[in-house]
Amino acid sequence: MATRSYDVGRVDTQEYDVAGGGWITFAAIMLGLVGTFNVLEGILAIANSRVYTANQTFVFSDLNTWGWIVLFLGVFQLIAAFSLFGGSEMARWFGVFVAGVNAIGQLYYVPAFPIWSLLMFSVDVLIIYGLVAYAGHRLRES
Repeated sequence: MATRSYDVGRVDTQEYDVAGGGWITFAAIMLGLVGTFNVLEGILAIANSRVYTANQTFVFSDLNTWGWIVLFLGVFQLIAAFSLFGGSEMARWFGVFVAGVNAIGQLYYVPAFPIWSLLMFSVDVLIIYGLVAYAGHRLRES
């Protein structure tokens, strides 16, 4: 019977950069929150809730189509938020993409819901900042 030896002398460890890890965690949590809001908004729009039917003249397309678009965007935001906790580089760029799409989508809501849409737009800008500003500093070798 042959014996095998394994090199266990070198252990690769990585630790979070405090500033970058905090912003990315903040962005992941906020992206999950915004994604949850969009899922709920999509369900309300599909169900023809009174929240949307009062301001239906400002909807880009018919209410049902808009509801499905917002619902899928919210699902993608939730996927991005959970992926960010895994720490992959691709998850950060996917998070930037879905936050950017949501920021543009929130601009369509400004005539109907100005305070809410500008608040969500601001949160999207913070999410993008948190994911982009510390792009190269997330993990460091020890």
